[in-house]
Amino acid sequence: MSNLSLFDHRIYQNYTIPNEDVCYLDKINNILKPNIDQSLPLVVDMFAGCGGLSLGFESAGFKTIGYEIESSCINTYNHNLLGNCYKKLLDETSELEQAKIIIGGPPCQPFSVSGKQAGSEDSRNGFPAFIAAIKKYKPDIWLFENVRGVFFKNKSYIENVIEELQSIGYIADLEILNAVNYGVPQNRERVFVCGHKGKFKFPKQFTYKLPSGVAVWDSIGYIPDDAKFLTQSQDKYIAAYEAKSKCIRPRDLHLDLPARTLTCRNLAGATSDMHRVLLPDGRRRRLVVREAARLQSFPDWFTFCGNQTNQFNQIGNAVPPLMAYYVALEVKKYFTDKFRYSANEIIAINANRKVKL
Repeated sequence: MSNLSLFDHRIYQNYTIPNEDVCYLDKINNILKPNIDQSLPLVVDMFAGCGGLSLGFESAGFKTIGYEIESSCINTYNHNLLGNCYKKLLDETSELEQAKIIIGGPPCQPFSVSGKQAGSEDSRNGFPAFIAAIKKYKPDIWLFENVRGVFFKNKSYIENVIEELQSIGYIADLEILNAVNYGVPQNRERVFVCGHKGKFKFPKQFTYKLPSGVAVWDSIGYIPDDAKFLTQSQDKYIAAYEAKSKCIRPRDLHLDLPARTLTCRNLAGATSDMHRVLLPDGRRRRLVVREAARLQSFPDWFTFCGNQTNQFNQIGNAVPPLMAYYVALEVKKYFTDKFRYSANEIIAINANRKVKL
C-alpha cells in the first residue's frame, strides 16, 4: 500500500509551505462522512456516477438514492454511501423514487470540447430524461451541473432547457462555481443550475490569506511506492506538444499551486496532456489513484471499485464532494427557511428576469 502522508520535508526541504497551518486532509476526512438526518427530505441523484455529488449531500444530512448505468460507478457508490444506487439507463420514461429534491449531472460529453460538442444530437444527452423527471415528480428543488462547454456551441439548447424547466413553475438560478473557491486544490469550473420556489442562494466563495488558496502539496506528499516516473522519451514528447501548442509554462502539477482540471483523459491516459507531478529534483511522475481522489476532495476512506482505468474515469467525471457539500448546505437552508413564492409570483419573477448564460 502506498505511503501518502501529507508532507515529506526530506523531499521538499527547499520549499516554503504556505498552508502548513491548514490540514486539508483532516478537513475532507472529517467533514465528508455520510450523516443522515431523517427529518430532511430524500434526494434522487440522476446520472450519479461514483457518488461525488451524493457524498456532499449525505455529509450535509440528506439520504440519497442514485441512478447510474456504469457498473463500476454503481459498485463504488454502494460501497461508500448509505443510500443505494440502481442500474438504470435513464430516459424520458424512467420510473424513479418520488423525492422532493432531484439532482444530477447529465452526461457532459455532448457539451464538452473533447466530446465534439454534438449537444442535443448526441445519444448520450441526458437532459431530456432530466426534464421529464422534473415534470413527472415535481420536486420542491432541483439542481444539475455540467461543464462550461454548455456556453459554447450549444448555448441556445441549454437556454431552451432552462426555459422549459422554468415553465414548469420554478425560478432558475445559474452560477459558475470553481472548486478552488471552496477549499478544493483544483481549478475546476462547472456550471450549476438550480430550480426552486423560494430564496435559494449558491454558496459564497471562500476568502484566503494567500492567492493560491489550497495547493497541490496540501494533498500530495511522499512519493508513492507505486509511482510511475516519466521516461526521457515521454518528457521529449510532452515538450514537443507544449512547444507546438505555444504553452508558456509546462502544464505540470506545481506543488505550490492548485491543480489544473482533472479529466478522464488526462488521468487515465499516458497522453501529452497527462497529469504529472513536478518534483524539486526535476523528475516528473504520474498521479496514483488516491492522489487524484484527494485532488478531487474525496476522503481517504472512500474507495473506488473497478480496474485502474475505471477508477480514474470515476474520479475525472465526479463533482468534487467538498464543493457539493457546500451546495448541499444551501439546499438545507432552503428547506429550513420554508419560504415559498406562489405560482403567480414565480410567473411574475420569471417574466422580469432572464438567466444569464
